[in-house]
Amino acid sequence: MLSASYLCSSCVSFFFILLWLLNGCFGGDPYVFYDWTISYVTASPLGDKQQVIGINGQFPGPILNVTTNWNVVVNVKNDLDEPLLLTWNGVQHRKNSWQDGVLGTNCPIPAGWNWTYQFQVKDQIGSFFYFPSLDFQRAAGGYGGIIINNRDVIPLPFAVPDGDITIFISDWYTKSHKKLRKDVENGVDLGVPDGILINGLGPYRYDAAIVPDGIPYQLINVEPGKTYRLRVHNVGISTSLNFRIQNHNLLLVETEGSYTVQQNYTNMDIHVGQSFSFLVTTDQNASSDYYIVASPRFVNSSEWNKVTGVAILHYSNSLGPASGPLPDPPNAYDTYFSMNQARSIRWNVSAGAARPNPQGSFKYGQITVTDVYVILNRPAELIEGKWRTTLNEQ
Repeated sequence: MLSASYLCSSCVSFFFILLWLLNGCFGGDPYVFYDWTISYVTASPLGDKQQVIGINGQFPGPILNVTTNWNVVVNVKNDLDEPLLLTWNGVQHRKNSWQDGVLGTNCPIPAGWNWTYQFQVKDQIGSFFYFPSLDFQRAAGGYGGIIINNRDVIPLPFAVPDGDITIFISDWYTKSHKKLRKDVENGVDLGVPDGILINGLGPYRYDAAIVPDGIPYQLINVEPGKTYRLRVHNVGISTSLNFRIQNHNLLLVETEGSYTVQQNYTNMDIHVGQSFSFLVTTDQNASSDYYIVASPRFVNSSEWNKVTGVAILHYSNSLGPASGPLPDPPNAYDTYFSMNQARSIRWNVSAGAARPNPQGSFKYGQITVTDVYVILNRPAELIEGKWRTTLNEQ
């Protein structure tokens, strides 16, 4: 027997397919369709088997690869044992918040039910990611990348890369998201994570005294003399991470939907929820593989020294494995470095692409202010037996 939710979503899907066919006849914006089942899957990111949240059996989830102005239809079946919402981090939902996937604007998808998201990536480009927004589920996975490409008539402000690579960096706990959620509600600090993952995998064994044998790690294969676009997302829950690649520069070209003035960095602080695009040129001599590193920032415990994510950049003509010490991070306590680095990023206003707030006015000095709101974030307090943070006491 089909549930009401299934019948409803089937009707919605049929409607969108019909609309897509009509648009195809009359030249409207294209539609793209995804069918996702979100469920628990078994993975071993730090060596021991544990339950994570996967999409169509994948952890991390699939890449949502679309183009400016496309209409996106994602049918989500919730096979978890608790309600679910997906949010599309950074994707603008103009005039309608019903597809945003945040509690308060969306009702949760009950366990065993499905919901069809439908939204248009209107006037946007760049690198974003999606994730589950309820009940600390993000700590168990359920995330994936969003790529919004330029339309063909709008050139990139750099040469077309030889490849496009998405990298997720995140703190990770072997404790389940349900136990973590209960700890946070009871005011228990999360503490030091059990590891830093890169694309859902643990660290390469760069130090036998720190990294146990048998942990799967990410290997990124590249060709010498090429330029690759790396889209790096911090999908963790609490830890700022410094990202770097041994002996390679990171040429920053885009962040969260805006092309930037192109600048080289040897490393980049990427805070929780941030996304950056770098161009990386494989111009080294390939005497060995190279470390890709994500290490914690602003931490004050020696235990954190053992928590570093390490992947491998492998040239096709590499002569051997990566070796030696990891590339040096910034001083762990140097907050000014991080702030100055963020201030050094400049928007490329000459790039031909989507602009923020295209439906609004850029003449901000001529806008009459009628209302001013002050939002006050208070420290966590005990509300109905659980620790909660509030905005304006709500």
